Amino acid sequence: MSTLKCRLVTLGCKVNQYETQLVQETLLQNGYQLAREKEAADLCVVNTCTVTNTGDSKSRQVIRRLAKDNPNAKTIVMGCYATRDPETVNTLPNVFEVVTDKRELPDVFNRLGINNMPNGISYFDGRHRAFVKVQDGCILRCTYCIIPSVRPGLRSRSAGDIVEEIKRLLDHGYREIVLSGIHVGHYGVENTRGKSGLDPYRIWQLFEELDRIPGDWRMRLSSIEAPEINQEFIRAAANCEHLCPQFHPALQSGSETVLRRMRRRYSIAKFLEKLERMRERLVKPSFTTDVIVGFPGETDAEFEETIDACRQARFIKTHVFPYSQRKGTPAATFPDQVPPEVRKERCQRLADLERDLALANYEELLQDDLEVLVERECEDRPGWVRGTDRRYAPVELPGTTSDVGHFVVARGVAATRDGITAERITPTRMNESEQVVKLEV
Repeated sequence: MSTLKCRLVTLGCKVNQYETQLVQETLLQNGYQLAREKEAADLCVVNTCTVTNTGDSKSRQVIRRLAKDNPNAKTIVMGCYATRDPETVNTLPNVFEVVTDKRELPDVFNRLGINNMPNGISYFDGRHRAFVKVQDGCILRCTYCIIPSVRPGLRSRSAGDIVEEIKRLLDHGYREIVLSGIHVGHYGVENTRGKSGLDPYRIWQLFEELDRIPGDWRMRLSSIEAPEINQEFIRAAANCEHLCPQFHPALQSGSETVLRRMRRRYSIAKFLEKLERMRERLVKPSFTTDVIVGFPGETDAEFEETIDACRQARFIKTHVFPYSQRKGTPAATFPDQVPPEVRKERCQRLADLERDLALANYEELLQDDLEVLVERECEDRPGWVRGTDRRYAPVELPGTTSDVGHFVVARGVAATRDGITAERITPTRMNESEQVVKLEV
């Protein structure tokens, strides 16, 4: 009997990528093999996204393409678009199951004779850093976002399961772990005294516990909301050896009036104050963010406030998104939708500012010792490799393919808007407590 083949496709966020990896390991442990390029699969799994209309469209396109290339395959469709519009998904070719709640996956797999779904992952294919899902769900009601309706409620994984999963990943050579979730800062919020009888256990307590895992590795938070950056969070972040000093509080807009229309939970003054408090306690922390441009009713003056807030925040990286109407959200019905050409022009202005701010951040890191996780060789620069340092700065330095997947200690010597050029240094030039030992993956 020939071995069954599977093909998996992921659209969307880090959580989706983690969940697809968990499905892949389930299939491989139950006798499946990954289909090679141009090899027909028996089972296809599509993990969909619905953050924007484009995510919906791409999800449908992927399902149709898989049906064309794998005519005899059964297709399982999961993810946020499958949850939001299962009726449409069910009409697409070759769809065998539409999973509207990922907790149903074990039952779906059982119907295919697939058992023993693992409690966490051991690898992360195609990457040198591994995403680890620590929680799911969002209870906020931002007026532009559809996600709370497709991932409702809050569900946090146990710290014990997360510790064991990270230990497995470290044993398999991964050196950076990204703690991911739909709302990472709400880790443990559902388990408060009075509901479960448990003492509160928050995200900062989780990364304190993870910090006790020994070894040459580092962890990073995928995101954190400004209201969750409190004294306990800052204290823990300042004292954790393995935690990267890079944080991602989503600004979304620098205008107070736009933030109120978005139903966000902070003022610009409070947002900037949280960043400054972290800069006081941590050594050169860096901040990345998300900004939505052209939210309904956004005036020229309100956009200028966003430009000013980004400049004050000194973000090292800004993910700029033109506002996209999302059916089912309050903002989709708001008046004064901003014309596409205005959104495009504002996105370009913010992108230009982002590059200027990035250069300023990179220049501050020159002459510093950088711990670089090497991720690939430079295709256009033989004898050089490229990776990311603890503060999320892209770094190019002399190296070979043998460096990929390892930490290399380097010192920045030049900066451009695209990153830092560095020279390698030996660990003996660093303090003993800061030494980075290269391990085999």
